[in-house]
Amino acid sequence: MTEREELAVILDYYDRQVIWMICNKYGFEEKDALRRFFGSETYRMLRNPKLEMWDFSPTGIFDLWECEQITGNPRNSLYIRRD
Repeated sequence: MTEREELAVILDYYDRQVIWMICNKYGFEEKDALRRFFGSETYRMLRNPKLEMWDFSPTGIFDLWECEQITGNPRNSLYIRRD
């Protein structure tokens, strides 16, 4: 499996998990949740192989996304700050 294919598999896993969490918590339709997640800084960070964001669980990625929605910056998440 190439690096690109591996990244696609990893992203697919996170996409499914995080979208489900967004829909479940906020009641969004799946299409709306996809749009919100894919348009986020959190998702851009997740797609960047240099950041190795897949070390976080899907719950951690969801927390980054949620923090971004509330504060405007996913880096304010406790998962990154480790306060």
